[in-house]
Amino acid sequence: MAKYRWNEGNEQTHVPIIIICHGFVGSRIGTNRLFVNAARLFSNQGYMVLRFDYVGCGESTGDYGATSLEKLVEQTRYVLDYALDIDMVDPDQVILLGHSLGAAVAILTAAKDKRVRSLVLWAPVAHPFKDIIAITGRHIYDEAIANGTADYLGYSFTPTFFNSLLDNHPFQEIVKFSGDILLIHGTSDDIIPVDYSFLYQKVAWSRPDGQCDKEIIHQADHTFSSRHSVARLYGRTIEWLYELSKRRKEWNGWTI
Repeated sequence: MAKYRWNEGNEQTHVPIIIICHGFVGSRIGTNRLFVNAARLFSNQGYMVLRFDYVGCGESTGDYGATSLEKLVEQTRYVLDYALDIDMVDPDQVILLGHSLGAAVAILTAAKDKRVRSLVLWAPVAHPFKDIIAITGRHIYDEAIANGTADYLGYSFTPTFFNSLLDNHPFQEIVKFSGDILLIHGTSDDIIPVDYSFLYQKVAWSRPDGQCDKEIIHQADHTFSSRHSVARLYGRTIEWLYELSKRRKEWNGWTI
């Protein structure tokens, strides 16, 4: 597996960066340390990895339930600003990795921000309103609309949050992204249907530019919680990143 290392003479090379976007009411740690362990593996392959908490999640201050998908995209773009201010980061190799709702946010960000060059989407949300309502229950939405706020797992959700889910459509936005995409989903995901990844790939194939690959992991659940599924998740992601890097090097300087 190729790695990015220091040049002779102690001159620092530019390295690719992976920015991890966590999901609904999640954190930069991830369920069962999903993102911590991923970051360590990716770092061992020479990638810089940046994990962060959206407002009101993990150790971040603020009120997650009062925000919106647009604000999550805005926060992701602030993180891109920070990442690209690091001298050693290669601006041509900026990868957003999103899980669940974080994957939808990654798509919406990439559609707006050309600094994103590749997307890795784990169990991606495709219909934000429908998918999140299926998680919280319709009564949480009804309560928020009626009373201005509703409690879910200690988070206070407002109509602003739910209305933003209605207003954003990752399926439509993914065609605006011209970079390469990797989709990974489990067949036993009972939260976000595995069919979404098939549909995302079909839509992505309609783009004039950019490749879209898909990996379906048998019996993997939404958070890839078994040892087999998480090993395949990490392994396939690293393989794809290596293939992407190799292809870019081979085509460097070539135009058609």
